[in-house]
Amino acid sequence: MNDDQHDQVLYAQFGTSSPCWRLSKDSNALELTPVTGDMPANAAIPLNPQQAAQIRRLTGITAHLILDVRLSGAPLRLHLVGKKLSANLWAGTASAYEDTESVARDLVHGLSFAEQVVSEVNSVVVIVDRNGRIQRFNRLAEELTGMKEEDIVGRSVWALFMSSEAGAASSQNIAGFFNRGVSYEVERLVKTVHGERLFLFRNKFVQSGSGVDEQFLICSGTDITEERRAQERLTELANTDSLTGLANRNAIQDKIRAAIASAALDESVGILFLDLDNFKKVNDHYGHVFGDRLIKDVSAAISTCLNQGDTLARLGGDEFIVLAATGTLASLEATAQRILERMRTPFSLGLVEVYTGCSIGIALSPEHGDSLESLIRSADTAMYVAKDEGKRTYRVFSQEMDRKVAEYMWLDTNLRRGIDEGQFTLFYQPKLSLSTGVVLGVEALIRWNSPERGLILPTEFIRYAEESGLIGHLGRWVMQTAALQAARWKAAGFNLRVAINVSARQLVDTAVVRHFAEALQQAGLDPCLIDLELTESCLIEDEAAAIELITQFRQLGAQVHLDDFGTGYSSLSQLGRIPLDVIKLDRSFVRSINENTKAQALVRSMVAVAQELNFKVVAEGIETEAEEAFMKGLGVDYVQGFLYGQPMPAAEFEQWLRDRQKLRLIA
Repeated sequence: MNDDQHDQVLYAQFGTSSPCWRLSKDSNALELTPVTGDMPANAAIPLNPQQAAQIRRLTGITAHLILDVRLSGAPLRLHLVGKKLSANLWAGTASAYEDTESVARDLVHGLSFAEQVVSEVNSVVVIVDRNGRIQRFNRLAEELTGMKEEDIVGRSVWALFMSSEAGAASSQNIAGFFNRGVSYEVERLVKTVHGERLFLFRNKFVQSGSGVDEQFLICSGTDITEERRAQERLTELANTDSLTGLANRNAIQDKIRAAIASAALDESVGILFLDLDNFKKVNDHYGHVFGDRLIKDVSAAISTCLNQGDTLARLGGDEFIVLAATGTLASLEATAQRILERMRTPFSLGLVEVYTGCSIGIALSPEHGDSLESLIRSADTAMYVAKDEGKRTYRVFSQEMDRKVAEYMWLDTNLRRGIDEGQFTLFYQPKLSLSTGVVLGVEALIRWNSPERGLILPTEFIRYAEESGLIGHLGRWVMQTAALQAARWKAAGFNLRVAINVSARQLVDTAVVRHFAEALQQAGLDPCLIDLELTESCLIEDEAAAIELITQFRQLGAQVHLDDFGTGYSSLSQLGRIPLDVIKLDRSFVRSINENTKAQALVRSMVAVAQELNFKVVAEGIETEAEEAFMKGLGVDYVQGFLYGQPMPAAEFEQWLRDRQKLRLIA
């Protein structure tokens, strides 16, 4: 059968020389119809399994293949042009093999759709050969570059759209990519009508379909300039303190890590850890807006004290850290001294002047820590030591400080456990009338029965309890225990008042009076037999609040004693305003009266002032009869000390009291 006869067979059967074909997934019959659609087939040509498989290998891209079949019993060579339409269907047009015009027309029709997709896709598409010469250039590429495809085909992609440096790097890389033939992604700065823009190109290799064994690179690019500027902006925000504009905790930690990692063997990395000394009081008194303004001014002031290359960061709250450019101890100490000097000048915020010093800890790596964590921990430890030793100073880390931190860690764990497990007890030291020798009361003193360390005195844990906030729990337990003990002694016929110590930190909690009243109520102690001993620090921080609390305690029946009188900073005029009952002379004055005439004069003056203000006077720390005689000569009301009795557990004190009463009866 000649060419015309083949065409005539198709035309006679279907009314067209290019009928449509389709093949389903579940049948090996090639269906032929005059037009596309779901209309019944005019003919179904059986295919062998190999022919059916050949068609099913077609993808979504228009392609062609040749099949030898039989139509109405006559042999026929068909040229199929088509593609995969769905998971279950392949379709296209069929022409006699010799009908090249129909084949070409169908291919052009099918491929024009692919061409349109390439041209209109919302990505820059550039096809280049292994020499970097442009073969295709889609519509979006034309719009962004202002160049037409017909003007640049065959020209170098590097020379047209890249800087000389980027083009050189790209041309070197592309040769290796062609040799490997593996898909890859790359970011490139491209010159466009909008200026230089950053593109992410996803590049794939394809073989030429012309029969020549040649590879081409399809570069599909997306403009990521704005996106990259946004991940950069987020990075900046993530590493910047929003209030001060300084580096934040994340940024400074990264810098310190990098500095430690890159330091030479003979180089040190130095940091300063700063904490403002009274910022919380300022913030609470004036408000957060005022506090924020102060933080901004402080950060600016600190910045003026640094060396070139130093980095200042705000860790949060009122904590700052400096990464020094020069890691020498002398340089770090000099910087710390400049900061302390600057902080002695008040900060003016509107009509208000505020003084806010700082405490500074200094540490160097690797001497004080060879990692970020250990270095900051050492500087932080040194800062707390500076704060403990008077504030407004600096300290350089030492191993002795590490032992102090270890002690604090032990206290943090075991003090909480001790409170929960009831490891605390009260000891009682007698307080006597100096003129009669009668025991009128006791001072309750807390002791810690640690399973690990035995009996621990309050000097070893009270300060930590105050700093950690545990003093509130301890203080409430003392109130409850002392009230119950006073009630038991009252029931047993002992006429004793019990004095308990209350710290300035406890008085910060305005619920302390309610807790005191509840302790009295739970113990059934009416009238009140519990007295309070306050230190002078309770008066100087907020006098008005202290007066209000003292007044409420006295209304509940408590007497208020001013403990350690003479060691604090209260003024005579202030004493006249405070509703006190008793003043206690600190033992340090009592201890010196036998050898020091100045101490004698001071004690005389303090007793005279107290008597003029109608306060009773207790002299504590009496250990010798000479000290007792001196106090008796001044008219001191009460005494307390080892001369009479040491602090004792309740049962031991009761026995001591009975024995003393027997001796007095005998005498």
